[in-house]
Amino acid sequence: MAKVLMIQGTMSNVGKSLITAGLCRIFKQDGYRVAPFKSQNMALNSFITDDGAEMGRAQVMQAEAAGIEPDVRMNPILLKPTDDTGSQVIVNGKVRGTMSAGEYFDFKVELIPDVMEAFNGLCSESIVFIPL
Repeated sequence: MAKVLMIQGTMSNVGKSLITAGLCRIFKQDGYRVAPFKSQNMALNSFITDDGAEMGRAQVMQAEAAGIEPDVRMNPILLKPTDDTGSQVIVNGKVRGTMSAGEYFDFKVELIPDVMEAFNGLCSESIVFIPL
């Protein structure tokens, strides 16, 4: 099992993603295999991987800092807002549908196995692992 370092913040836009990218680069330069992870991310813009899957851009930037290819396991749940109360729900890079906030709140417990599989898969391949 990989060592895990968690970066926390109390709100959006306080630098968690940038700090994580910096740590990914530092650990990579020190010879460690590092992978970023954020189980759920909300963003309007996404990145399309070589195999056509969709994931958050922040984790792509962190993967680049770590010197590895972007992998949807780094961001297994992506929420793309559609209006003030709903989002398109993307799981493991594939669209699962559009849900209101209430529908997603009830549904998200079903995604725990997807998140754990992504996390455990990355941990089995990385010496140091930085969730966000």
